[in-house]
Amino acid sequence: MGWGDSLLAMCDAIVFLTLDADLRMSRLRERELARYGDVDDVAHEAFFEWAQSYDDPTFSGRSRVRHERWLATTSRPVLRLDGALPVQDLVEAVDRWLD
Repeated sequence: MGWGDSLLAMCDAIVFLTLDADLRMSRLRERELARYGDVDDVAHEAFFEWAQSYDDPTFSGRSRVRHERWLATTSRPVLRLDGALPVQDLVEAVDRWLD
């Protein structure tokens, strides 16, 4: 997607976390609420609408479809993990995969 291309040369592998859309949006709302307090304003609603578009295959911005296309072009190995798993399980999965 361009923004991290310079870092890719330093990477041995890519970890791609996915998450159910409803859970992802719930976590996003919780995080925004913790950071900014009230999130029931127009700006936040626009942000949440944009974030929800990630799962829309016709969305032209950052999206799952664009990320999948990008992953298909890299020669680096890709580990796909479910972001709903506990953090410790995710860390252990990466450790096992890299051994």
